Amino acid sequence: MEKYAIVQFVSFETMIGIDEFRAQWEESNKLVTGRSSVTLQQELDGKNLHRYLSQHRFDDDVTLFTFKKERRSAQHPGIEIRVKDMGGYSTLQLECDHETTADDCKIFVFLNTDPDLTLYKEFLSYQYLNIYQAYYESSAYTYILEFFVDNNQLSPLIEQLKLHNRISEIGIYKECNKTKKSKRSTIKKVMA
Repeated sequence: MEKYAIVQFVSFETMIGIDEFRAQWEESNKLVTGRSSVTLQQELDGKNLHRYLSQHRFDDDVTLFTFKKERRSAQHPGIEIRVKDMGGYSTLQLECDHETTADDCKIFVFLNTDPDLTLYKEFLSYQYLNIYQAYYESSAYTYILEFFVDNNQLSPLIEQLKLHNRISEIGIYKECNKTKKSKRSTIKKVMA
């Protein structure tokens, strides 16, 4: 299993659905250069507001990142897309780097504390756990935990997480796109 040097997380909030959002995201994603693997995920809980999370995994020690911030939808200029660059993270633990199946989803836990990570490793209701630690001082969170969970085990794991994470952000996501890039070049961080 390959351990990535840097994993860059970017979150999006918008009123537009997955098809139109994916088209715009793919256009913006073309600005990201370098050898990377990219996964786009949609939060399952977002009623009228759709939330998406992209993970850009870089093989090399990449210190710069380019992603075009679309302020409005191309087809619906009145609809805003809020973009939040969560920053770059190093991989502390990588148990899974393959796509999920239709029966699986991911639970992301965004931590701003320095937790005892062994507590999370002892939970029983997940299949795999990836742990990312802030690489840059400007990263939005101290740690990001990525649990791979069978849909039938969602409730028990959510209950365990709520019991131990009263101040953390938790989101349930399904993968909706995975792409790979093989081009090598300099990567710049530009939030236009």
